[in-house]
Amino acid sequence: MPRVKIPRKSTAIDMTAMCDVAFLLLTFFILTAKPRTDDPVPVDQPASTINEQLPESDVAVLTVGQKKVFFGVEGPKVREELLKQMGAKYKIEFTQTEVNQFVALNSFGVDINNLKQFLALSAEDKKNYVQPGIPIDTTETSQFYDWVREARKVNANLNQKELKIAIKGDSKEEYPTIAMMIKALQKQKVNKFALITNVKSALK
Repeated sequence: MPRVKIPRKSTAIDMTAMCDVAFLLLTFFILTAKPRTDDPVPVDQPASTINEQLPESDVAVLTVGQKKVFFGVEGPKVREELLKQMGAKYKIEFTQTEVNQFVALNSFGVDINNLKQFLALSAEDKKNYVQPGIPIDTTETSQFYDWVREARKVNANLNQKELKIAIKGDSKEEYPTIAMMIKALQKQKVNKFALITNVKSALK
């Protein structure tokens, strides 16, 4: 009795579900990734063997380069409230457009009395503008002291957390500028802060 040959069929796998998952993951990583921002001045960070991620919230970054100090704080709500607090302290009224421009800044280094003119610049002009740095000295009347103090107050009120301080300094920066900045922080009893460095291989 002859055998009946059953035609062979190739195995088919439906990849639709896997493609959907892959695109969902790709979209998630793109939307949640934090873009790298340019520093206001070229900063050649010193190297370190310790690799610890900088938090994405509740942190202020102080950038030091070319004997200038630049200030930046994470969080749009914190930036908005900080500008309003500093405007009230220095009796400068900022429009909502200027507030929005300030919120978009990752860091800045201008005198608060010239901040309105700086915010009025276009994005390209801001990038090409040579910022003079925030006025700083070791007294409690310096603008640097006020920016740090008000940022700590705002972050505590909005996020109920202590603001962490991170210093990003050029490896060739002279010590006096950094020492002056640390003294201003110590005036506020801020004796603990992080140093942002590049990662290097451990010495063997």
